[in-house]
Amino acid sequence: MTTIVIATDGSTEARAAVEFGLDIAAAENPTAVLLQVMPPTDWTMLDRGASLRPLEDELRLHDAPALTEAAELAAERGVPFLTEVIAGRPADEIVAYADSICADLIVIGSRGRGAVAGALLGSVSRDVLHESRTPVVVVPSRTRITA
Repeated sequence: MTTIVIATDGSTEARAAVEFGLDIAAAENPTAVLLQVMPPTDWTMLDRGASLRPLEDELRLHDAPALTEAAELAAERGVPFLTEVIAGRPADEIVAYADSICADLIVIGSRGRGAVAGALLGSVSRDVLHESRTPVVVVPSRTRITA
């Protein structure tokens, strides 16, 4: 194993996935790619007259606290890592990125909404699991959300 993609959005569930992925990386010694996918900017929400700048500039300027926290955890554990921020639909981008670097594993968290809420609200982890040709580990939420 040479590369693990660990997706994070800064949520509690994602932190559990980061910790789990880093545990695997510490044991197997691959490079951990800490990945955060930002939703694309909705330009329709800008005030009239605002100047538009390319999305890449926005990503460079955007603070990625989820990656900062994940990078600190990786450094504490002595795990070699890279950080990446990309824009787009999270499930699609996670799968495409993992494919583009020939990752050996994707680790992602799950909010644990359950089947009905997941179907109605969508589930990034479910979509990654179904779309990916790379093995996926879905780290379940420590608490299940009901109702």
